Amino acid sequence: MRQERSQRSFLLKTSASVICSLFFFPTIYLIVRNFTEGARPGELIFSSRTLEPLKRTLLLALAVSVCAMLIGSSLAWLVTRTNLFFRRFWQVALAIPLVFPSFIGAAAFNRTLSKGGSVADFLENFGLHSGFQFRGFWGAWFVLTLFTYPYVFLPVAAKLRHLPVSLEESARVLGNRPLATFRKICLPQLLPSIISGTLLVTLYTISDFGVVQLMRYDTLARAIATNHLAQPAVALAISLILLVLAGLVVSSERMLRSKTTATETKHSPRAVQYPLGRFRFLANCFVWAIGLLAVAAPLAALSQWALGGIIRATSPTSSLTIDFEKILSASWGSIWTSVIAAFISVAVVLPIAFLTGRHRSKIGTIGQIIILSTFAMPGLLIALSVRFWTLRSELAYEWFGDSSALLIFAFVVRFGSLALGVCLVAVMAVPKQLHEAAITLGASQRRRFRKIDLPIMTPSLLAGAGLVLLSVLKELPISLLVSPLGFTNLTSRIFMSFEDAFVAEAGIMAVVLVSISFALTWFLVLNNAEHR
Repeated sequence: MRQERSQRSFLLKTSASVICSLFFFPTIYLIVRNFTEGARPGELIFSSRTLEPLKRTLLLALAVSVCAMLIGSSLAWLVTRTNLFFRRFWQVALAIPLVFPSFIGAAAFNRTLSKGGSVADFLENFGLHSGFQFRGFWGAWFVLTLFTYPYVFLPVAAKLRHLPVSLEESARVLGNRPLATFRKICLPQLLPSIISGTLLVTLYTISDFGVVQLMRYDTLARAIATNHLAQPAVALAISLILLVLAGLVVSSERMLRSKTTATETKHSPRAVQYPLGRFRFLANCFVWAIGLLAVAAPLAALSQWALGGIIRATSPTSSLTIDFEKILSASWGSIWTSVIAAFISVAVVLPIAFLTGRHRSKIGTIGQIIILSTFAMPGLLIALSVRFWTLRSELAYEWFGDSSALLIFAFVVRFGSLALGVCLVAVMAVPKQLHEAAITLGASQRRRFRKIDLPIMTPSLLAGAGLVLLSVLKELPISLLVSPLGFTNLTSRIFMSFEDAFVAEAGIMAVVLVSISFALTWFLVLNNAEHR
């Protein structure tokens, strides 16, 4: 038995060391390349070519984060604690923007509101001519705010459902008004959720590429994509700034979370409800406005484009630049890469989860920190790192330069952290008593894993794989920069169609992608609800 434990521990620790090295490789490679490219990175970092995109990135991140925090927190309060109309409906509907890749929303608003779009054409019928172009800072701010507020809305709404009712009722009995009750009782306990959600919005904004590219707003991410071929030294210097900025955001989240405390509570069957009174009409208008802009408007635009594309495809006098086979090929490319990346992610982080959750190993703790920290590394930087690596290394180019393995590796590094948290919960959910009883009966480690661990952990492992799968489906920079020649998926093909102004083709494929994402999201929501 001791020999078996020693072998098992050696295999787990060896696997964990290799896994940690692979996850940490893109970050280390970018840092090393900055000091071996030939140019002095200090000069590039403090030049106008890098500082100007940095200023624009910080301005956009600040504006989007503040607005998403206010909108998300307000919506969470309205749908959980007030007499808002259709509260149950809005609790689900207001989370739908997470299904949309943000660049699809950017294209929908850009093509609809700018000159030549359906809204502009409608206004021209009334003699209202406008040369308005929905681009730049305001366009990027508007779209990113609409598609990131759920990162604040969902955790705050979940926390509001679990706040102890007795504290709020006591405050009201003592004569506190609703606003004072919220400020004294609710806000201190909601603060960790608000901070975490807001900083997640910040991280998303500084790493976004699709929205700023379509809106032609030069942030760090767009500057990296613009310079990575023509001026690789500049792209590497900017990538170092973006990496440091992302690290600061994650560090701030951890520091602020440690300074804020929240009471451990259980789900309350009833929640204190605050009547809106004369503000009920305004509150309903606010919720309807967000719902129409963030959900209905993008869906309407995509449906219009897709319908127009289908009509064109069936017309004998016109045709599309894509056919059913190309759409099917792109859909299959998205599905198979997402599924493989999802299950590989679960498989590679499972040893770390066992070392951390069951064996309390230091190597497991270090591995957990490394893998979770990769979530702070934007997908664009991972794509840039692995692409530069294959171009500079003959051996790497020969093995991985034109293969799907490099694409899968980039996806796993980018989203493996999503699977780790779920896998850790799954490992810790297995009762120790079952293992002790199995050992008493003489069951081997392999048999215990197959008969005890796997059946109990499977639902959680599938949920973790589902989270990775949904994220891979919407990932744009890695799909654009790392995909091998001849490979297509829905994300990259939709983006390129929007860039080339093939709106009908992009609309058809966007509807397919959103439908797949929505179906998987709905399945995950129902699956999680059943296991609560």
